[in-house]
Amino acid sequence: MSSAFLYAAVRTPFGRYNGALSDERPDDLSATAVNAVLAQAPSLAPTAIDEVVWGNANGAGEDNRNIGRMAALLAGLPTSVPATTVNRLCGSGLDAAMIGSRAIETGDAAVVLAGGAESMTRAPWVLPKPSRAFPAGDVTAVSTTLGWRLVNPRMPKEWTVPLGECNEQLRERFGISRERQDEFAVRSHRLAHQAWQDGFYDTLVTPVAGLLRDEGIRPDSTTEKLAALKPSFRPDGTITPGNASPLSDGASAVLLGSEAAAAAVGRDPLARIAGRGAAALDPQDFGYAPVEAAGRALARAGITWDQVGAVELNEAFAVQSLACVDAWLKDGLRDPGVVNQRGGALAIGHPLGASGGRVLATLAAVLEERGERYGVAAICIGVGQGLAVVLENPEVSK
Repeated sequence: MSSAFLYAAVRTPFGRYNGALSDERPDDLSATAVNAVLAQAPSLAPTAIDEVVWGNANGAGEDNRNIGRMAALLAGLPTSVPATTVNRLCGSGLDAAMIGSRAIETGDAAVVLAGGAESMTRAPWVLPKPSRAFPAGDVTAVSTTLGWRLVNPRMPKEWTVPLGECNEQLRERFGISRERQDEFAVRSHRLAHQAWQDGFYDTLVTPVAGLLRDEGIRPDSTTEKLAALKPSFRPDGTITPGNASPLSDGASAVLLGSEAAAAAVGRDPLARIAGRGAAALDPQDFGYAPVEAAGRALARAGITWDQVGAVELNEAFAVQSLACVDAWLKDGLRDPGVVNQRGGALAIGHPLGASGGRVLATLAAVLEERGERYGVAAICIGVGQGLAVVLENPEVSK
């Protein structure tokens, strides 16, 4: 089997809910990301793309069921380029890249365009379809923005609690204080702001609708300000809007290929896909799932935590991020400071289908910036799943 490589990566800025990108359809955001990543490989003939694999969590509205195909067509790719859409909720974009890398390793494809998108602002309300025409009773419109909807009554109640309540339970299990969560959130905003100031994201982000930078970053965030926020899920809880990722809009894209594809792409690879891992546990414990997913990815890469120089963990909530980092430190991670060195989702945002591409692209850039060989990109997923990918910096491996 051949290896799969990451050749290019671009995302849109991530916009706030009802913010600067609220007028942008998710398929248009996707097409923007597709065109931007292909602009980084101008020698690549569009007909050389074997597959488009796109992540999307909602799919109920303008995502139009197969947003991957819509994005490819809107971006002007030949109609002969096939495309599919992957839904693993928050992990959809990372799953798309993992699927694409497997196709390359098995020889089913030489070049795959992967990524994902979400407009949480434009996610529609839906009505349950009646089993008979013209029901006499009322029906309730249900938001498709985030979380459970139209829940099957056969599901155990402990599985279907709100995502925030799941993380309050995680906080109780591991004894993670409100203070630690707020400190972690402030760190995310500070590092994300500094990354933009340093020009780190300049080549990783393409402007959309006049938005040049991620809209949710608050450089003036402090623990004192966050401490004043009221809990969102329990009167005596610890999770607030300040230490949970915001609802967001955005898209990301990555270009994957075999080693031989370098000539067609016209550039050297940024990173090698060295290992992948998926894990699952009880739905209410979803925030902790990256722990096992990362362990499996490391095992398949043939390395251990002490060899990891960078980690990009999607910060769905500060509490679940801290629980994962604490576990990895016990497993041999040498320094918690290598996690999200350029900020995370608490500041940047979390458009569900786009976050996987963001963490993968950021990881490759951090490995290059720091001169580290191995890094881990990981993400938690609602309903009790986690995904992780190990990247290897080809410049350091030589």
